[in-house]
Amino acid sequence: MVVVRRVITPLLLAGALLLTGCSDDAPAAPAPAPVTTRTVTPAPTTVPPSVPASASVSASSVAPPAASGKVVVLDPGHNGGNAAHPAEINRPVPAGRGQTKPCNTTGTATNAGYPEHAFTFDVAQRVGKALASQGIRIVYTRQNDTGVGPCVDRRAAIGNEAAADAVVSIHADGYEAAGANGFHVAYSAPPLNAAQGAPSTRLAQTLRDTMRTSGFSLSNYIGGNGLSARSDLAGLNLSTRPVALVECGNMRNAAEAARMTSEEGRQQYASAIAAAIEAYLAS
Repeated sequence: MVVVRRVITPLLLAGALLLTGCSDDAPAAPAPAPVTTRTVTPAPTTVPPSVPASASVSASSVAPPAASGKVVVLDPGHNGGNAAHPAEINRPVPAGRGQTKPCNTTGTATNAGYPEHAFTFDVAQRVGKALASQGIRIVYTRQNDTGVGPCVDRRAAIGNEAAADAVVSIHADGYEAAGANGFHVAYSAPPLNAAQGAPSTRLAQTLRDTMRTSGFSLSNYIGGNGLSARSDLAGLNLSTRPVALVECGNMRNAAEAARMTSEEGRQQYASAIAAAIEAYLAS
């Protein structure tokens, strides 16, 4: 949850809902609810070419995917019911480092009105499906796109309680400036515990590298080289598991908005994020 953004969600109620950015907190200035799990048994592994077709292969002799048995928590930003419940989402909650922040925010939207909460939920579901097919247990911080919250402190707690091997929060930005585009990945800095140190930094770098090689452009208006060190995001501050937050792009940029709005584009984001998580878990 991150960054520099302006929220222009059509459903915003009263002045209290005019929240900026897409993250769990107020954006930094530009720089240079129950939990359910889903487990899918991995598809049968084919017999390696070195084994004759006529030979029988026992299940125990076939190695499972490298990340099989791992736990990943996916946190799709915001929720579809947030705008209609200003009192609930503006309630202050602990945000780490002695801070409090609003429970949640409404998120941003494209100029045509496609909301961030719908984008993040769709992408998270696609990522989860891809990872579950590799034997990875998936936990979502929210189960639909019509509810309220959960609050940012509760989202962090879900990852902690699941003993997640990786927590990835999925967002999109709403920064309004000519030519502002690209994705970036946020991580907690300075770290507050061991998991927020090297493991989270490596997760952030793997997400950055994989998205870049998948054809996504690095942000040209926040962070540096696709990474953004943050000390103000509750979801990162309160985590005791390896965690990173992906701002997939700028919803106010016409080209990126078109990509996010299309099913094909959302699948491209999901494939890149899933590949990055698999690479991180296997390393």
